[in-house]
Amino acid sequence: QVQLVESGGGLVQAGGSLRLSCAASGRTFSSYAMGWFRQAPGKEREFVAAISWSGGSTLYADSVKGRFTISRDNAKNPVYLQMNSLKPEDTAVYYCAADRGPGRSSLLVLASTYDYWGQGTQVTVSS
Repeated sequence: QVQLVESGGGLVQAGGSLRLSCAASGRTFSSYAMGWFRQAPGKEREFVAAISWSGGSTLYADSVKGRFTISRDNAKNPVYLQMNSLKPEDTAVYYCAADRGPGRSSLLVLASTYDYWGQGTQVTVSS
């Protein structure tokens, strides 16, 4: 069974940092593009960041550009989201997703592009 499992969420004060991890089991995702999305209460799921299978290309939502960094380690199969300078508006459940492709990188901002999803990890930023 294919699974993506997020970890690293929690409660942090504004201005703080968290590092989310996404581990895969059941298959290797080293050839998949990976993405992070988030969903706040009462809002739609929104794109946060994505990374190509090689790690050579990344995309970010404007709201997190310069503060968040997505990376991957294909040898260990996880994907990371380093979140710095966190703001209360970053509060949401964060989801990891995998896209088997192939496809245009511009489509990685769309949730419908992805084939596998994790269950999510809660990030709460207090003011």
